[in-house]
Amino acid sequence: MAEISTKSGAKLLPEQTTVEQKPPIPQLDLSRQFDQLRPQILGALEQVCSSQQFIQGQAVKAFEASAAIFLTGTKELIHAIGCASGTDAIWLALQASGIGPGDEVLTTPFSFIASTTAILRCGATPVFADIDPATFNLSPDTARAALIKSPNKIKAILPVHLFGQCADWDSFTKLKSEFGIVLVEDAAQSFGSTWNNVSAGMLGDAAAFSFYPTKNLGAFGDAGLVTSTSEAIAARVRVLGNHGMKRRYYHDEVGANSRLDSLQAAVLDIKLQYLAEWNAARRRIAAHYDQLLKSAGLVSELGITLPHTDPRATHIFHQYVVRAPRRNALREHLTAQRIGTEIYYPLPIHLQQSMKPLGYTAGSLPESERTAAEVLALPIFPELRKDEQERVVEAIRNFYR
Repeated sequence: MAEISTKSGAKLLPEQTTVEQKPPIPQLDLSRQFDQLRPQILGALEQVCSSQQFIQGQAVKAFEASAAIFLTGTKELIHAIGCASGTDAIWLALQASGIGPGDEVLTTPFSFIASTTAILRCGATPVFADIDPATFNLSPDTARAALIKSPNKIKAILPVHLFGQCADWDSFTKLKSEFGIVLVEDAAQSFGSTWNNVSAGMLGDAAAFSFYPTKNLGAFGDAGLVTSTSEAIAARVRVLGNHGMKRRYYHDEVGANSRLDSLQAAVLDIKLQYLAEWNAARRRIAAHYDQLLKSAGLVSELGITLPHTDPRATHIFHQYVVRAPRRNALREHLTAQRIGTEIYYPLPIHLQQSMKPLGYTAGSLPESERTAAEVLALPIFPELRKDEQERVVEAIRNFYR
């Protein structure tokens, strides 16, 4: 076992080191990834700079084709349209699918708020249904109850594939057939996840992805993608994202400036080559966390609840999220141990100040509210080492002693 020298010259074994002497373990460390890809990424950026094509250039077309091939095996089966952000992607997918004023869109309250603000941006009204407490995804049972209660106004469902696991698409497909609704995937956290071996992005009428830097496939800024198997939806996405233009300076409808930058596309095209490997690494890290937490008695004895993977899904673990007793105190303890964590999400959307006009109150969606009080995301990224995971779990065990 290696020794560590202190300033006074005394020798300490690793377990005797002070907290200040231990290196921090971030919840996410993008620098490790960049160090591996630096020459390729800088080379790709230089090519864009040399081309002087910064908006909707060749790099964007190349990435859109690469993304379609990654999701389907061929670019012929799906349309992939780059846009400025994941938030824009949700709005574009909904608007191009025909959602507008007077419509209601059913979604989850346990997600990033962009899922809801995109609905409002269409002029539609969000309707919330509670989550499945095991997967944290929108519950098909509560969704059905909401559809029965308001069968004529709810035009679409926007399930979120939260933390890298697809929502129960078998059940949502049945609801689509029964109620004649539109299904749009919020796949912002799930590029590379699958449901019954079908990629997220190919399940609904349209889908939205985010390439915010923290995502499994992350740009060097904001970037997004809309996918659809519908030619009509894809064509409208392209028009809406380019100021409502089909012909230059002829604006057929009110659109927006939501175009994918060539520099971001170049970065994404390089990273996409490694995404399957990175997603597999995340699954291995999640499995190792499961093993460590169980072996430490934290699951059976102390009440930590591990992430659940639906057997029909390929989970890509954008986040590794546990339920933890005394969550806030545990997080403070881990912070003191220089271990990064995050809470996704501390307050459900229906209780946010900005959503008060929708009329929801505390207690109206109990599973979402209980989950928000218990969840904690532990460090996870493809380059996370086993010894770092062991230190994380040891720190958790020490808290609950």
